[in-house]
Amino acid sequence: MPDKKKTSSAKSDEKHVTRPPAAKPTSPEPVPDAAPALDAREQLSAFEAAMKQFHERHMAQARELFATAAAGPERDVANRARLHMAMCDQRLPQETAKPQSAEEYYNYGVALINTRKLAEARLNLEKALAMTPHADHVHYALALAQALGGDLETARGHLERAIELEPRNRIIARQDADFAIVARHPMFDALLYPEKKGW
Repeated sequence: MPDKKKTSSAKSDEKHVTRPPAAKPTSPEPVPDAAPALDAREQLSAFEAAMKQFHERHMAQARELFATAAAGPERDVANRARLHMAMCDQRLPQETAKPQSAEEYYNYGVALINTRKLAEARLNLEKALAMTPHADHVHYALALAQALGGDLETARGHLERAIELEPRNRIIARQDADFAIVARHPMFDALLYPEKKGW
């Protein structure tokens, strides 16, 4: 009887000795890799500084700080930093890549209209138009930029040309909330609703 107890306790001792060494090598390894880059406090500090720059619309500086925060150990902060990096990339097309083609100038011009940077939008749309003078969508966007900027006469000329090139632009302009501001002006009313005047 005493011999059996000794053998069973010896077996249980072997089990306790063999299990911990197998588990130990896997858990400590990731900690040294994550720690040297950035600690949680520095990561949060970088994220908060990035948010401040982001709200002040300094997108290049914000993106740099978000990139730093994205490399930190806290997953939640890193994920939020990556999301904000993507937002910075969307708001910095002029810095990330300068337009090359007419379509790129057009797309950038439309983005600038949406943020109401109208003077810059007109410049980019004029470059697009110089490359593709018969592109109805470029004439339409330029008409919108001019109208929102208060140059109604030039806007009407571009809208008229856009409608000549593609008659559906008349319907689009009627339904466009941005054109609603000037659509009732007599200059545009006659162009957008020719049936009223018996044209």
